[in-house]
Amino acid sequence: MNAADAPTVNTHCPYCALQCGMGLRPTGAATGPGLRVVERTAFPVNRGALCGKGRTAPELLAPGARLTSPLVRDAATGELAPATWDAALDQVADGLRRAGAEHGRDAVGVFGGGGLTNEKAYTLGKFARVALGTSQIDYNGRFCMSSAAAAHGRAFGLDRGLPFPLADVARTGCVILVGSNLAETMPPALRYLTELKENGGRLIVVDPRRTRTAEQADLHLAPRPGTDLALALGLLHLVVAEGRTDEEFIAARTSGWEEARAAAMAHWPEMVERITGVAVPQLREAVRLFCDAESSMVLTARGPEQQAKGTDTVSAWINLCLATGRAGRELSGYGCLTGQGNGQGGREHGQKADQLPGYRKLDDPEARRHVAEVWDVDPDTLPGPGRSAYELLDALGGDIRALLLMGSNPVVSAPRAAHVEERIRSLDFLAVADVVLSETAALADVVLPVAQWAEETGTTTNLEGRVLLRRRALDPPPGVRTDLEVLSGLAARLDREKGFPTDPEEVFEELRRASAGGPADYSGITYERIAAEDGVFWPCPETGAADGPRAHPGTPRLFLDRFATPDGRARFVPVAHRPAAEEPDDAFPVVLTTGRVLAQYQSGAQTRRVAELNAAEPGPFVQLHPRLAERLGIADGEPVAVVSRRGRAVAPARVTGTIRPDTVFMPFHWPGPGRANTLTNPALDPTSRMPEFKVCAVRVERA
Repeated sequence: MNAADAPTVNTHCPYCALQCGMGLRPTGAATGPGLRVVERTAFPVNRGALCGKGRTAPELLAPGARLTSPLVRDAATGELAPATWDAALDQVADGLRRAGAEHGRDAVGVFGGGGLTNEKAYTLGKFARVALGTSQIDYNGRFCMSSAAAAHGRAFGLDRGLPFPLADVARTGCVILVGSNLAETMPPALRYLTELKENGGRLIVVDPRRTRTAEQADLHLAPRPGTDLALALGLLHLVVAEGRTDEEFIAARTSGWEEARAAAMAHWPEMVERITGVAVPQLREAVRLFCDAESSMVLTARGPEQQAKGTDTVSAWINLCLATGRAGRELSGYGCLTGQGNGQGGREHGQKADQLPGYRKLDDPEARRHVAEVWDVDPDTLPGPGRSAYELLDALGGDIRALLLMGSNPVVSAPRAAHVEERIRSLDFLAVADVVLSETAALADVVLPVAQWAEETGTTTNLEGRVLLRRRALDPPPGVRTDLEVLSGLAARLDREKGFPTDPEEVFEELRRASAGGPADYSGITYERIAAEDGVFWPCPETGAADGPRAHPGTPRLFLDRFATPDGRARFVPVAHRPAAEEPDDAFPVVLTTGRVLAQYQSGAQTRRVAELNAAEPGPFVQLHPRLAERLGIADGEPVAVVSRRGRAVAPARVTGTIRPDTVFMPFHWPGPGRANTLTNPALDPTSRMPEFKVCAVRVERA
């Protein structure tokens, strides 16, 4: 069969949480990635549309672009050198075992990633708790939407990024989009906002920058970074003052309104204008657009969430939805735009410090009993909750002496990154499993080359809660193994011969049983159903015997009849504005905020190796307003230094009127002198343990 006649393999993009559908077809070329992307127009989320990252994703499949042999650090030279798989796995097992034997089991840490498939996230959590017996496991998804997850849980009793399909966004009457630049972070999703407006709906964008997304808005609110909580409270104050609350909905389907109402009324419009910089007439116009529409939604992203008060900020936006009856109804509600490819599923099945599969709580005796039975272990042997992501990284070289890291690059992506790099260097032992030699992998004692998205089968769960199937389209190169094979090999060396299968469908069948009855119930989902139905929305519980009722259809829309709380009511949470953990002062008078750009993704470890993407956005920059640039004597393109209490970063200036004069913006995709996360503040949200990436005090000076 020649390449033109070869069947197309339907799969999904490896990048963001849209998990766009795509087809992969062999090219027949003797060199290069061996696959090309074709449109998959029938898949409902992106309907064939792809951004440049998805379109060029096969470039990294080429052997020259990635790791193809285990690497072990040579004791004599200090350099990483090729090794056999047996030697590499033996050394990893020895390093992890030695740390546990000498310092206790919690001296071994595990750090995962929001890009791992459900099968890999599930197995990694099981490996940490069963094979290693450590409580010290968390993952980089803690840096993604943990604040929204915490707020979702305490208001609705259940966390799923979007409680409705993305297609509903185009059919509602008004959307408030808070801290998201969809046009650059999830370009295929922008069509839903375009269709919203074509259908007569209105769009309000909240962002300190006038981004490509904000340019589409009917109303753009540009608050000072770190003041989104005050903004939401000010809008709720006006809703109450103007008599726009839905008293019938509040009485029938919520609890806690009086306390939340009193908290909001302490944030009068003029006070909110002083805090946020958003004028009172704009606040009133936002309330009018939101409340005049028959249905409305609030969608948040990392802007309001990556703050030391991110959970309360999201709660304030949820309160606005509840007070106006914009929740638990079709075409209305609060939703979070998950960032990472499996950011939703990755936190549901056990690689988070406090959770077991099915979104069960690790400190719940019944949850421990259920999962321990599936794992065939004594529930008393399961460790308790461990540290959150930044706290785990901060403990490296101290309480934690050895670390196994999969699918993450914290040397670039973690807050206070220079400190995190120092802690990683202080470890007794570091093993990294990755596709490429990332900045973190370059520091490892052992590097394990693992398969990519198109070389292995597995499931992911997109931002809608739709469980999807990524299919294997080609074999990994010689010398490369899957993450499941790595974990199975390590478990065997740690005297766990059974319980760590390498077949992803076998793992998923176990995951179904482990999640059964939990908040994120996948027990009614199978590979066959996913393939036949273009994904299945959880919760989807199994239904009785084969001759009983038909399979559960899945749950595209949550909360239409009741919320997932014990009494079925949504809970208002009273919150009040408080300053950022670090406010500007005379020494650091400007606010830094960070984010992504169109051509790069996360820490850039993969996208920076794709020529087309790197040509489009080759390096870091500092975006600043002309007035700030003039005051500092900085010209466009000139190198500038941004200095915080944690360090200094240098990058070229981009002078633009699309940002507030008191704010600078840096993308966080690059290492080296322009590493934005050298500057960011690791102050943590007390509930979600989310670091305050989105606001810190800096000074800007000519470099």
